[in-house]
Formats: sequence, C-alpha cells, structure tokens
Amino acid sequence: MTTTPEVFAEKLAGLRARLSAQGGDVRAMAEGAFESVYARDADGAAEVVRMDDRVDEADLAIERSAVELLAAATRDGAALSDQQLRGVLTCVKVNNELERIADAASAVAESVVGLSDRTTPFPKTTRVMTNSVLGIISDTVECFGTLDAGKAKVVLASEGAVLSFSSLILRDAEERVADGRMSVDLAFDLHEITSQAVLMADHCTNIAEQVIFEATGTVVRHREGAWVELPMGGRPGPNGS
Repeated sequence: MTTTPEVFAEKLAGLRARLSAQGGDVRAMAEGAFESVYARDADGAAEVVRMDDRVDEADLAIERSAVELLAAATRDGAALSDQQLRGVLTCVKVNNELERIADAASAVAESVVGLSDRTTPFPKTTRVMTNSVLGIISDTVECFGTLDAGKAKVVLASEGAVLSFSSLILRDAEERVADGRMSVDLAFDLHEITSQAVLMADHCTNIAEQVIFEATGTVVRHREGAWVELPMGGRPGPNGS
C-alpha cells in the first residue's frame, strides 16, 4: 500500500492508540507500586516488576512502528504536513518518557523487597503525594490521547505541588529520625520512594511539553521557576508563561 498523507494519518492514529494503551499500563504499574509500598506487599511488588518487562517490549515495538511509518512515507514521497511530522516525532518521544515512568515505578516496587521496616507507617503526606502523581499520570495520558494542550498545561502546573509534598515529607522524616519515631534506614527508603515519584511527575511534564508542541507548534521550557512558552523562533510569547 502506498503511503499517502491519508494512509499516514490512519497509521499514526493507530500508533497513538497503542501509546494511550501503553500509558494506561504505566499508570497501573505506578498505582501497583505505591500500593505495594503501603501494604508492604512483596508479591504485589513482584507483579509490578513483571509488568515492566511487558512495557519494555511494547516500547520497542512502538518505536519500530514509528520508524517504519516514517521510512514508508519517505520511500513513497508522501507530502506530509508539519502537523503530521510533529505527530510522529511526539509519539517517539512520549514512548520514551512512558518507558522511563515505568522504570521509576519498577524501582519503587523493587524497594519494597528491601524495606528496612515493615511496620512503621510512612507520613500521611506520602500517600497524598503519590495520589497526586497518579492523577498527573492520568491527566498526561489523557491529554496525549486527545491532544489537549489545555490539560497539558494543567500537568505542567501540577509539578510544583509534587515538589512541595516531597519537601514536606523529607522534612517530616528528618524530625521523626531526630526524635526516634523513624529509623535512619526507613528514612532512606522513604527518600528513594519520594524521589522516584518526583521523577515520574517530571517525565509527565516532558510529555506535556510534547503535547503542547504538537498541538500548537509552541515550545515550552521551565525557566526561573516558571513555564515559558516559546514560539518556533525561540523568544517568549506575549503571555510569558
């Protein structure tokens, strides 16, 4: 079949659908990882690690499909629009970011096996933070699937809350270690888990940047504590952020 712009659009839509499904699997991994932490559930954690293998396989398959799609369009001389080119490039980048979120979820799950303390509860703010991260992942997958630049900007704005939660949790952990309510080892475990949660949110903002770029052609960068929109020329837009 000759790869016309119409055929390209159809295949690109299929690629996006596969990525949305991948996003759902990655979100399920993150949820399972966090739940295994709170339940100290080694079996549940092991299932999350097994899911990571399936995500890795899908990651490679999606990347191959994207390369094949571009190769076919080049071979057949398809007159693709800028939007279509941005679309396939976005898929490649989003695919990579989802795989990294899955890696972070797997790292959280792996930490459950070696938890130094299986009885002392984590600070309540920890669950608030991880629930926020799960919400960000859900919003990220949705904004990619619908190419919603507005929701992508919500994802960008949500990162600050996750960072604030992380700071609160670590300060609380320091106080608990100081007065004997938490062991140093458990504080290190908590630091690792919150760090991976922050990393997940960071990868989500990378996806949100790509969604905004694909939808509007605008480049978004984080500068001096704020998100700044840059048109293709590289200068800030009139709204500044």
